[in-house]
Amino acid sequence: MGYRLSKIYTRTGDKGTTGLGDGSRIAKDHPRVEAFGTVDELNSAIGTVLAYDIPDTVRECFNQVQHDLFDLGGEFCVPGRNIISDKDVAYLEEVLDSFNEALPKLKEFILPSGGLATSHCHLARTICRRAERRCWTFSNSEKSVNTDALAYINRLSDLLFVVCRVLARHENGSEVLWQPKQKK
Repeated sequence: MGYRLSKIYTRTGDKGTTGLGDGSRIAKDHPRVEAFGTVDELNSAIGTVLAYDIPDTVRECFNQVQHDLFDLGGEFCVPGRNIISDKDVAYLEEVLDSFNEALPKLKEFILPSGGLATSHCHLARTICRRAERRCWTFSNSEKSVNTDALAYINRLSDLLFVVCRVLARHENGSEVLWQPKQKK
């Protein structure tokens, strides 16, 4: 395979447009660009979690998720391309169920805190929720968006929440429960 990025800067985006995978150009603030840009941000946040000491099962899952997110960004970057499938959504559900099975039932809301890996995973979870909103904005502007991709990003935010719970136990054994103020 030849070099894919032989020159990093091209100056073609200096006027507010960016190139898509099919060669067309659109505004840098187009909903499509917002969607794949936020998916890229999410991928980076998950990469940060991978920098910590985390259970091997989480590491394996996140390695797969990073590849899927790169595929998802590529899907959004090339109009008409569908890469994410219902099998990818099913994978997230299977992993989520297996992680959640060992956790105690949740009776209270938990705060987005804990050790470093847990806190960064909570940050990834909130970025995932934003990515989901950007994907839906994109979907509302272009009706041809892959519904499996939308389901994938939704399921991923659920998985990230459960992994936060797993990591909290891995790092310090507990979660910080929300203590609402009493009404006066």
